[in-house]
Amino acid sequence: MSRGALLKIGDEAVEVLRKQDQIALTEMVVWQEVDRLITKRLRVPTYATWKRRRIKMLEQYQKPEHWGIDPNAMLVRALSNSGDRHVLVAGAEREGPALYLAARGCAVTAVEPAVDAVERVVRAAEAAGLTERVRGYCADLGGWAPDVALHGVVCSPTAFAGLTMQERARVIEVLQSATVDGGVHLVETIAAGTESMHGGFPLEELRSRYRGWTISVEKTVGLRETFMARKDVAVA
Repeated sequence: MSRGALLKIGDEAVEVLRKQDQIALTEMVVWQEVDRLITKRLRVPTYATWKRRRIKMLEQYQKPEHWGIDPNAMLVRALSNSGDRHVLVAGAEREGPALYLAARGCAVTAVEPAVDAVERVVRAAEAAGLTERVRGYCADLGGWAPDVALHGVVCSPTAFAGLTMQERARVIEVLQSATVDGGVHLVETIAAGTESMHGGFPLEELRSRYRGWTISVEKTVGLRETFMARKDVAVA
């Protein structure tokens, strides 16, 4: 807003106050009236209105459908009570899973090898007002290690693209070590028998890496399957 526009609003505020029963036309009173006029002209909502809208918006963000996620998806069921917990999302082809989990109260770490993919997630988090719960790293899983204990890991087939079998084994071992008892790993895979794995993680190889974990597999969209492994709670 230009200086001239502000001075004009100031004159208008003084005129409004002169018509009212003011004991003293102090600078503070004038500025309060200026703030009121600016708020009215810009249609800035009151805090109560903003808070009501924000709560309603967050309620929408907490619904998986808002992010294009099936409400019956394994991701939704497995991480339904993950508020205030750390979740790693890697190789996400869209930002929906990361933002859905953040809206549910998770502290989300998004790891992507491409800069534009990381920026896309961060920008989407800013637009949704979820920046405090989402942090992005430009790295591939082969050269990255978590700096916090994880309660969940969500990976797409592309998360392991370009990694050798030995590198995939090392990545899984690192993520397993960082995962707390009862934590969940979800890995989307390409169904067996397809012509190309696109650098993904073969299901049988996944099974062999998660011995001692509780495992389940569900078919999802098209030729994809979702592999879930839950880390058993250690018995004292």
